Amino acid sequence: MPTYLIQFAQSHEEFRLPELLSLAKLERINLECDQDKYRLDNPYFKITLDSDEDARKLIRRSILIKNIYALWAEGNTYEEIHTQVKDQPELWNGKYDDVSFKFTVSAFGSTVTVQQQRDVINSFSYLGFNGPISMKNPDYRFCVMEDYGGGPPVIGVEPTRKWIYMGVMVAKGSRDTVQKYNLKKRKYLGTTSMDAELSLIMGNQAQAAPGKLIYDPFVGTGSFLFTCAHFGAFTLGSDIDGRQIRGKTGSAGGVAGSSVQSNIEQYNLQGRVLDSLVFDVCHHPWRAKAWLDAIVTDPPYGVRAGAKRLGRKEDSKKTLQMRTYEGEPMHVREDYYPPTKPYEMSEVLADLLNFSAEHLRVGGRLVYWLPTVVEEYSSADLPKHPSMTLISNSEQNFGQWSRRLITMEKIREWDPSQVITAQDTESSCIPTEQQTTTIPKKTQETVPEGAVEDPKRPGHYLFREKYFSFGRNTPESTSSPSSAAVTAATSFSESEAK
Repeated sequence: MPTYLIQFAQSHEEFRLPELLSLAKLERINLECDQDKYRLDNPYFKITLDSDEDARKLIRRSILIKNIYALWAEGNTYEEIHTQVKDQPELWNGKYDDVSFKFTVSAFGSTVTVQQQRDVINSFSYLGFNGPISMKNPDYRFCVMEDYGGGPPVIGVEPTRKWIYMGVMVAKGSRDTVQKYNLKKRKYLGTTSMDAELSLIMGNQAQAAPGKLIYDPFVGTGSFLFTCAHFGAFTLGSDIDGRQIRGKTGSAGGVAGSSVQSNIEQYNLQGRVLDSLVFDVCHHPWRAKAWLDAIVTDPPYGVRAGAKRLGRKEDSKKTLQMRTYEGEPMHVREDYYPPTKPYEMSEVLADLLNFSAEHLRVGGRLVYWLPTVVEEYSSADLPKHPSMTLISNSEQNFGQWSRRLITMEKIREWDPSQVITAQDTESSCIPTEQQTTTIPKKTQETVPEGAVEDPKRPGHYLFREKYFSFGRNTPESTSSPSSAAVTAATSFSESEAK
């Protein structure tokens, strides 16, 4: 099998490999690679494929891959590179004589002067390409890439070249798609609309494709509906609060009179985005069982506003009666909002996994965000369900807290007897031998002899309360927020702005 070189974008490094593997499975491509050699601090990654056509199919919709090259040679020195190229004349002899071409030299972790580029290019003169040189739109691009490593530069120290790659570009990824769905260009936004790049990545990990049906149970302003529909899928959403779906009449959050429908029309997705409905996913109307190909969502964290579900906070001692306003029953009014009660993150996760296990087709995927406190997180925290298996777990870190993009796949038919509870997502996902923690020193004196220690709680447990304690009485609390924190603050769960 021929060897190819992936050149990743230096963005969302933990998400790059999961996207690549998801696309390989979606396109049914025979991809082989050594995942242990994948590095977060380096854009280059070698894989083997059956053909150039598979390489084009693999990255044609990728968001985190810039280019893919057919690798002709690699080594520590240019002497090694030239030896390998000359030993394989079948790769180039007579194939590129009369086509336009471009030859480039680039470096990662350093720079290459114009004169150095010229010297390298001239050293390949033995290839004998006679076609015209085209700098803007060549038929073929021949590339030499020098790798100086991903470490930070040291003043006064010349970086050391670690490796050289040489090959011909086969295809480019689809990073330009991010600009099409850029939030700055979108007609209607909520306070928590998801970043376009991350939304597209989620669509790839959900393996959105023509003919598939994808659902978002916490749809908010519909970011995932648009990006999954962009890849050809039919999309459908719901939310407990219809005000975000219906939009606003004022200018806040978008232009006057804008709504989710405005965005559907902006992106010309009327035939793919089916609808957005208003109901509580805990009391949904779906009767069919396995009918969804994927669920892509950002569950409510309860940060911008407490996550809610239908119900009353406390059981009322009074007999419930139908309420009216100006002689009209409240529940039939257009501005009616039913009573709700808090929805803790552990409860959200349990309901989401149960719903996915019941309503996804076997092989269907659940892609969702999981917020967590960094110091309290462990790999055992991830909620589990007997019908679902973990595909990938990628972190976007913001310092004291992070959010993790979790991708799961349904592996067997739903069994109604295997329903998990909120307690399962809080402690029983942790092995028995790890379910206790050391009692804090400040309370050891007051703990009665023989008392049982509290079970270890996962990093997402009571996340809202923990989040609002971050930064208090610390120097960071008075400094300007980082760009990453700003990004996170504007792309929290779309269902939270209520």
